[in-house]
Amino acid sequence: MATQYIDITQIFNAPVETVFSELTDHEKFGKLLKADIKRIVDGEGGYVNGLGSVRKIMPVPLVDFEETVVTFEPNQLMEYVISKGSPIKNHKGRMEFSETEGNTRLRYTIEFESKIPLTGFLLKSAIEMPIKKGFASLAKSYL
Repeated sequence: MATQYIDITQIFNAPVETVFSELTDHEKFGKLLKADIKRIVDGEGGYVNGLGSVRKIMPVPLVDFEETVVTFEPNQLMEYVISKGSPIKNHKGRMEFSETEGNTRLRYTIEFESKIPLTGFLLKSAIEMPIKKGFASLAKSYL
């Protein structure tokens, strides 16, 4: 099955610490995307949304899956994988944060394969569109 790639870059008129805190908080991220996301396992090292934390995502009633944070470097990087459920496999999400001219630059990449033949492009659109809308909305809130 073909691997799908999503690559989104967004600039936020806010410090890295602010944007990192907002986007790596599982519940806040869910509200931003208008999705039902709950942290079900706390992370390690004093970061509840950090390394080892698990979030449950319920995109539609009676369907859910879990994502586990596998890399967490405060104010720099968060990576996660799907660890349970989902119609996709070999999924990895990566949020890279950097400071640029007093603003925050976020590069968010996701790669995955669909478990169901010929549905990869549809799943890609279903994942990418709400993220882009949510990021644009958050970026406007910092103006």
